Amino acid sequence: MIQTAADTGWETHPVTPDRFEDFAAIVNPTGRDKHCWCLSHRLRVKDIEELGGGNRETAMRKLCGRDNPPGVIAYRDGEPVGWCSIGPRAEIPLLAASKLIRPVDGVPVWSIICVVVRSGHRRQGVTEHLLEGAIAYAASRGAPAIEAHPVDPDGRMDTTMAFVGTRAMFERAGFRVIGTTDAVASRMPRLVMRRDL
Repeated sequence: MIQTAADTGWETHPVTPDRFEDFAAIVNPTGRDKHCWCLSHRLRVKDIEELGGGNRETAMRKLCGRDNPPGVIAYRDGEPVGWCSIGPRAEIPLLAASKLIRPVDGVPVWSIICVVVRSGHRRQGVTEHLLEGAIAYAASRGAPAIEAHPVDPDGRMDTTMAFVGTRAMFERAGFRVIGTTDAVASRMPRLVMRRDL
């Protein structure tokens, strides 16, 4: 367990196989077969085929059993309320091969590729605790730095692309802008933000 705040009701845990149903309750509460399972920005189709026989849920379950589980779940009073997909950039095939989000330098960063707050729990401080837990998880695994690729909207952004996060959200968690990408979300350029550990 990674305790994420003085508030004793908050905890963050890596998404190990025994926590898969908690992860599913956040990212796919209706149990749709064709749901992304937080793989659409992580694995290539061929990787999903190799890992899960083409089944996204099976592929994600197998990722959860690896040495570096693919993210963390935030809990409030024992209830799963948030998900952050994070891992070494080198272990995220789509990001490692991206021509739009290229490495800034040679630092072996960990990357945040998705942040989700469970429906019914938004605007309640979940993101703060979730990012604290993700940072603590990466630090515990020896990450030298963490990167994220959010946007900087003038106001609220399209909820379908909200998983990338916002500049303000990551600045509150101690990240700084170190560059830009050629990628966009909701027609806005995605930034490169980093927090050194």
